[in-house]
Amino acid sequence: MAGYDVVVVGAGPCGSAAARSCAEHDLHTLCIEEHATIGYPVQCAGLLSTAAFEECRVSRRSILNEVSGARMVSGLGGELLFDARTPKAYVVDRGMLDREMAAAAAGAGAEFMTKTYACGIRDGRILTRGMNGSREIPYRLLIAADGPRSSIARMLGMERSEMYLSGLQADIPYPMDPRYVELHPNASPDFFGWIIPIGPHRARIGLCGRTGVRERFERFASAYSDSCLHLVSGTIPLGAMPRTYGRRTLFVGDAAGFAKPTSGGGIYTGVRSARHAAAVAAECCGRGSFDDDTLRAYEERWKQDFGNEIALGLKLLKMRQKMTPDEIDRLCRVLNDPDLLDTIVTSGDMDRPSRLVKRLALKPRVLKAMGILFGSGVRHILTYGKSNRL
Repeated sequence: MAGYDVVVVGAGPCGSAAARSCAEHDLHTLCIEEHATIGYPVQCAGLLSTAAFEECRVSRRSILNEVSGARMVSGLGGELLFDARTPKAYVVDRGMLDREMAAAAAGAGAEFMTKTYACGIRDGRILTRGMNGSREIPYRLLIAADGPRSSIARMLGMERSEMYLSGLQADIPYPMDPRYVELHPNASPDFFGWIIPIGPHRARIGLCGRTGVRERFERFASAYSDSCLHLVSGTIPLGAMPRTYGRRTLFVGDAAGFAKPTSGGGIYTGVRSARHAAAVAAECCGRGSFDDDTLRAYEERWKQDFGNEIALGLKLLKMRQKMTPDEIDRLCRVLNDPDLLDTIVTSGDMDRPSRLVKRLALKPRVLKAMGILFGSGVRHILTYGKSNRL
């Protein structure tokens, strides 16, 4: 069969963004998706920062609710309320969002094959199995957007992220203020639990962790509702794979390990990585050069864009994982100060935590209090804002 400039594996937001951008670069592009329906199954909390949603370049039809702040509940009495009084995030219908992004990619000229599995790679051809049997599809460049347990990485013998979190989430009937997400650190000691308002009477409740996730989830959810609907599970990679390019392949999104360690979200970094990959794909196809020296430009691009944010996020996560429930409660009380809350609200960024860290590093009271509470490791992270290095 005829070959393609680019074959994208995976039609989630990152894969569709890559396919769309490649098509907009006038590259002959194919996107293959293993599931019969794009957007199913859902494996995401569906909470996107406003910036992440804008990166998707779709209509607002998938937005279910607007969120302007968060309530952090320590579980031991300490609480924080961050209220920006303006939308900071959207709760979305992820299935609808995924389908809109795929439709936009198709509208730009990308081709799609659903219910098609990538089962091998050989000599510039991807071997697939689908409704119409087995095929060998020639390509010039491959973009892997096939999720945290990337089969493409396995086929190519590429090292993947070293650490993963598992998550569970369900819909529950729960009356809450639709303006605020609730964060519950003690629901999962190595990450956190969340309650995301879909509307005034319904919410998504979930958590992530490394072990005992189902038991933690059942205990957490039962405190808020007797019934759960639409139970979904997912995997979050923590930390980028050691090398995100090689053998005519670029890895984007969760396949590359680009989930944000502070929240687990991956659409902002994933979609941006997809555009960087498409730009490099266009350069490679234009030059007819696909060696690793040429592909390295992709890794340089994403590292310059958000590499420091992922590295900082990992440090913040490791610090959080060492904290006891008492320390979390004390942290809530330290931060429950009008001046600090204002700084967090005005400088907080779901996608780029370094902006807030830089502002907090200018507050001697924060450096002193958190240094006393949690030791020199926190001082090092906060002074990142002054040195701009990790």
